[in-house]
Amino acid sequence: MEPAAVETLIEEGIEGASATVRRQRGEHDDDHLAATVVADAFDGESLVAQHQLVYDALGDHMTTDIHALELSTYTPEAYENA
Repeated sequence: MEPAAVETLIEEGIEGASATVRRQRGEHDDDHLAATVVADAFDGESLVAQHQLVYDALGDHMTTDIHALELSTYTPEAYENA
């Protein structure tokens, strides 16, 4: 799955989210991705809950098109301070 398609799914699935997705192991590894997601929806949520929001946005793609996803999730404030 192309990183841009994953970004779109996340941004459409989490209101106001901004996602940056890249191939974790280089250009030719289609199913290992790394994503940085910034969203107000993460405010007050545990890290597990934040990641679950991303997995929910990706739906069945997590089991069919994406083998592994390294996630970094932030609220906008936390991202500015990172």
